[in-house]
Amino acid sequence: MRYISTRGSAPPVSFLDAVLAGLAPDGGLYVPESWPSLGAWVREAGVRDYAGVASVVLEQFAGADLSPTARHEITSRAYGPNAAFDTRAVTPLIQLGANHWLLDLARGPSLAFKDIAMQLIAPLYDYALSARNQRLTVICATSGDTGGAAVEALKTSDRTDLFVLLPKGRVSEVQRRFMTASGAANVHAIEIDSDFDACQAIVKTLFADSDFAACASLSGVNSINWARIVAQSVYFLRTASALSAPGPVDFVVPSGNMGDAFAGFVAKKLGAPIGRIGVATNSNNILARALQSGRYERAAQSLATLSPAMDIQVASNFERLLYDATGDAAAVAAAYRDMAQSGGFDVPPAALEKMRETFTGIDADDAMTTREIAEACKEYGMLICPHTAVGFGAFGDEPKWFDRPAVFLATAHPAKFPETVEAATGVRPPLPAKCADLYQRPEKFDPLPADAEAVKQYIRERSRAWS
Repeated sequence: MRYISTRGSAPPVSFLDAVLAGLAPDGGLYVPESWPSLGAWVREAGVRDYAGVASVVLEQFAGADLSPTARHEITSRAYGPNAAFDTRAVTPLIQLGANHWLLDLARGPSLAFKDIAMQLIAPLYDYALSARNQRLTVICATSGDTGGAAVEALKTSDRTDLFVLLPKGRVSEVQRRFMTASGAANVHAIEIDSDFDACQAIVKTLFADSDFAACASLSGVNSINWARIVAQSVYFLRTASALSAPGPVDFVVPSGNMGDAFAGFVAKKLGAPIGRIGVATNSNNILARALQSGRYERAAQSLATLSPAMDIQVASNFERLLYDATGDAAAVAAAYRDMAQSGGFDVPPAALEKMRETFTGIDADDAMTTREIAEACKEYGMLICPHTAVGFGAFGDEPKWFDRPAVFLATAHPAKFPETVEAATGVRPPLPAKCADLYQRPEKFDPLPADAEAVKQYIRERSRAWS
């Protein structure tokens, strides 16, 4: 299996090379040269254990890069009996109504769905770096949850140094502390004086500097990294297989960078019985607007909302979807040149029609988010996080989303947003026992301006991979 860039100017690479690089050198995102298919095996995914399904999916995308033994060891470490999740199911499924389900993705160490991918990336890194006797500088821009998940996964790694860029004042206190209070010597939390889009732009600038990226042995664990997408496709595959007796299964996915929604699309490409994928955004609704109007255009600024992990105006994984819909790397490269120059581009009509065969985009504002948190508490007796509530707010009143099984993704633990949940329900969600001391742990982070050169210098001074 080889991987190519969505922008067409980078040479094909292997799976492990794509994982270690993160971003392609031409600024594009890696995608497989062709889509594999699981064929009739998809019917078994709903009854197999999580690690076993993950191993089969990994085989499709890694090919000869990973032996059967390596795949088994990596997926067992990530999802097996001794993994960091508090349930063997990893992603338990909760029935809310006749055709209405909730997929709980917040059972990992940092209490967010990002854990599911990060717990796989860590042993993948360890395997590849040990085999090559290398170190890696891992950089991560976060809108809230990716950073904490990366810290929890990589904080014990001797071969990686992790640099997390978090936007000042734009994450919850619990989210911040998962990044700043690990106590790990190889973790460096950097508070950027701007929003997530500025953090993400800095990361892309660092990758675009080929000399810097080479000297730092730079890699990224945002959803630009193909391994993130592969890992997240597993729970779509398992869930769709388990519920598909009546026919295709629909999913509603709270979306910021579109990595999770695109992972559902990857599962569908593998043959999973998935129908529609609802892309639920907050008021930072570039994805909903693009799918509705065909114009992909960022707003003047990112808005601060009650669902901060989705406060994103440039959704990286839309580029992968655009490439799949057009099949034209030159057109994708031109579109993103227009994006850089004018802030947006028009999706070709044929490509938009193809996207709409699977994806629907709807947004929900803060008032709807608050209402849905309160309604979930009243109707189901459960507390949900504001991001999960965006999914309910955007699609919960759409009747067609309940004419067959519809799965709403619960992306984070409500205790990561205690003030918002308490304001809506009157109940303050406590932290789980495994992280109950989070507020007592000492924090360590460094403030920096939204300046790529300042971040480069910071990394030069601290990366053990620097050469």
